[in-house]
Order: sequence, then structure tokens, then C-alpha cells
Amino acid sequence: MLLCALSALFLSSLIISLVFAIIPLCHNVLLLAVAMAIAGLAMGVIDTIANIQLVKIYQKDSAVFLQALHFFIGFGALVSPLIADPFLSETNCVVGNGTENSTAMEHLRNALAGGPVHNVSQYQLPVEGEVITQVSYAFWIMALINLPVPLAVFMLMYRERLIPCCMISSPRLLDRDELAIETQGKDKEKDKQESESEDLESIGHGDLFSCCRKNALQGFPPSFFGIHILGGMVLFMTDGIVGAYAGFVYTYAVSPPMSLAHKSAGYLASIFWAAITVGRLASIPLSYRFQPVRLLLVNLAGVIITLLLLLIFYMSSVFLFVGTCLLGLFLSSIFPCMVAFTEDILDYQGCATTVLVTSAGMGEMVLQVLVGSIIHSQGSYSFLLSGMIIGCIGFSLFFGLLFFHRMHKNYQTGNSKKSPMVNESGLESLPQ
Repeated sequence: MLLCALSALFLSSLIISLVFAIIPLCHNVLLLAVAMAIAGLAMGVIDTIANIQLVKIYQKDSAVFLQALHFFIGFGALVSPLIADPFLSETNCVVGNGTENSTAMEHLRNALAGGPVHNVSQYQLPVEGEVITQVSYAFWIMALINLPVPLAVFMLMYRERLIPCCMISSPRLLDRDELAIETQGKDKEKDKQESESEDLESIGHGDLFSCCRKNALQGFPPSFFGIHILGGMVLFMTDGIVGAYAGFVYTYAVSPPMSLAHKSAGYLASIFWAAITVGRLASIPLSYRFQPVRLLLVNLAGVIITLLLLLIFYMSSVFLFVGTCLLGLFLSSIFPCMVAFTEDILDYQGCATTVLVTSAGMGEMVLQVLVGSIIHSQGSYSFLLSGMIIGCIGFSLFFGLLFFHRMHKNYQTGNSKKSPMVNESGLESLPQ
């Protein structure tokens, strides 16, 4: 199991570095989209495996380590644009060779801005010209920065004796008696490990897909499935707010009635991610002192209150910056707290983590497109209103999750009371 997880981490992190190195060479939009999709899949695998392994290793203490993990995720999202910014040019990345390419680009801009051009497909992007290499440098530097990650995973596999190359050096020769004693000890240890692995597999720790098998899902109460579904739906909503707010807060700020300057509005997304990073850092000691369910309740309520205040003071540019900070702080620790809370309910099997990570990614993708469509059709004010509605739905789903938590707890209590009675009846039936 550990070998499988580390191998997946090694391959995924190596693929990310390779994709970053290849992206500057992709002069076709289709190839660029495929490369970005591969990088996204690799990042999703890394996120899922890292969360699952932390949950299984630390269990009751996993909330603290999950907060630390997601702090570094937010820190990377904050620092990466700052690293790439000096290498980005203020002009177009492709310099055309003639006026034809310039005219085509001008028509394309007018079409995207809602101008008089109706058939955009007849204009093609210029594919010839001098490609500015500063953008390439940015991707290559990111590839080099990510390269120590697969190397660190490989060294961990080497240290844990999980790769064949570690078996090259043969152990020192032992005397016959010492060899016999060691062989007996290894046999006993092997039997013990096999029995422990069978026990782990019986409760869902055997492999990544053991909980998805049909036989493994039989016998569970409805509350077991309700916890997975509602926990995933809560993260679907909250991570959807993260993606939508980070993606469209600039559009909202430069549009009426706010009408901020473009430079000032550009700081909002950075402030939002900075608040998320600071919030995750502050949540590390808070997770040590408070239970995840309490942090979830406070954070979800804080998201709704912040969005409500942003709706009330929609004309205040100062409160837009303040509200962006508060919203980032409240949204920051919802994901790690939800993972710790659901896995605690379900006895740290790791299956809930996979469902939660998938649901969060889907929410960030789907709701961002949905909110963007609403803003395009209804205006910029619908941006905050949509976030408020999504937050209220997520808060309501969280209370449904608490209801299923109580049901599942009663189910577990009933089984624990039933098992001693079964054992006593079995003892009485034995012959005297």
C-alpha cells in the first residue's frame, strides 16, 4: 500500500515537471490544453494521496497535519504568480510579421468584447513570428522548482526499502545459529504482519479501491452513504465559492457600481489567496485546541455573514477589500476540517477523502462556470448574490451531515452493545 502511494506521488510530481517544461513548446492550442489536463490530473492524484496518507497515519491528530498540508498548498498558489511575474512581458507573447496578423488579432479582440464581428472562426491566431522567450523561462523555472519533489519522494522510497535498487547490497553473512534465530524471528514477524494486513483489509485499509468494491459496501447503514454524499456536497459548495470568487472578483470590482481602477482591482485576487494562506496557518494551532466540527460551524457561518455584509455594503470599495480578507480567512480551513471530521466519523478508512477531494474539485470547476454565466447574463451584482445562495446551501447541507453523523453514531453504539451479547450467548452454548 505504501509502495503504491509513493510510486503514484513520484510519477505524478515528475509528470508535473515534465509538463511545465513542455508547455512553452506547445504552439498548438489543442496540445496546450492536453498538457494542462495532464498536469491537472497529476495534481489531483497528489492531493488525494497526500490527504489519504495523512488521515491513515495520524488519524485523531490528522486535522493538525491536514491544516499544515493545505497551508503549503495555499502558500504555493500565492508565491507561484510572484515567481512567474518578472518573466512575463507586458506585450503580446507572439509578435506578428505583418499587418495581416495584426488585423486578425484586432478582429478577434472585437469579437470577444462583443463587437460587430459575428463569425470568429474565420480569423486564425498568428502561429508564425518571434516567440518571446521570457514566458518560456517562467515555465522552465517552475519545472525546476518542482523537480526536488519527485527526488524527495524517490529518496523516501529508497530509505524505506521500497524499491528494488535498495536490494543490491547483500547483508553481511551470519553464523548458522544466528541465521536460524533470525529466520524464526522473521517467520513470526511475517505471520504477524499478514494477520494485521488481513484485519486492515477487512475494515477498508487494504488498498485505495477496497472501499469501492461491491462486497465492501454491503452491510453499511444509509448514514454511511449519507455522510459521504453530504460531506462531498458541502465541499462542492465551499470550494465552488473559492474558485468563483478568485476568478471573478476582479470583474466585479471593475464593473459598475464599484468601478475600481484596474490596478487596484488586480490586488483583490492576491489578497484573497493571501488570506487563505494566513487562515490555514492560523488553523494549525486552532485544530489542536478545537474539534473540527466546531471550526466548520464557525467558518461556514462566517462565510455567510461576510457575503451578507458584502451585499449590504456593495458600494464601499474599502469593505470590498476587508470582506475579501475575511472571506479568505473563513474559507481557508473548511476543506481540511471536513476531511478530518468525516474520516473521524467513518473510522479513518480513507474512502471519504477520495470522495471529498473529487467533490471539491468538481465544485470549483462547475460553480465557477455557472457563476460566470450568471454574471454575464444578469450583471455584476449577481456575483455576490450567487455566492450568498451557494453559501446558504452549503450551510444547510452541513446540518444534514450532522444529522447523519448522529444516526451513524447510534448505529455504531447499537452494534457495540450487540456484540458482547452475541459473545455471551456463544459462551453459554458451549458444552460444559
